[in-house]
Amino acid sequence: MQKDTPNKNNVLLNILGIGLITGTLDGLAALLMNYKIQPAIIFKFIASAAFGKAAFKGGAEMVVAGLVFHFLIAILFTSAFYLLYPFFKKGLRNAYLVAVLYGFTAWIIMNLVVIPITQKAFPVIKLPVLITGIAILIVCLGLPIALIADRHLKQGKFKILSKK
Repeated sequence: MQKDTPNKNNVLLNILGIGLITGTLDGLAALLMNYKIQPAIIFKFIASAAFGKAAFKGGAEMVVAGLVFHFLIAILFTSAFYLLYPFFKKGLRNAYLVAVLYGFTAWIIMNLVVIPITQKAFPVIKLPVLITGIAILIVCLGLPIALIADRHLKQGKFKILSKK
């Protein structure tokens, strides 16, 4: 039997790694869904949550700020969902159902809370956009987190959280 290394069970590294995966998948989905819009504009929009309209007048620094905010949000969602996974798995007993719940929850939080607060406007949401947005978050956020967390749960990596 191989001895576990301290990093193998490091919850923070797991969350960071999964957050980078989910942030990349979600970012690529945003770029693909908005292929007619310059990628810089998409990330400036994200930066505009903190910098307002000045983000659209900025250059590469605003694109980088948007990327940083995008990955920060992805890592925050990943942290919450990853740490809550054992609770949801116990109740729902199915990683795929948990993934759907995560994706739907993330969509609600982003579109009905975060965007209205940061953009000071409630977005107009059409049914096809709503369905596509939820589906993207299920696939790009919910599935990776749920499937990796499920594997970690089966490997006993969540014991760190329950002891001490």
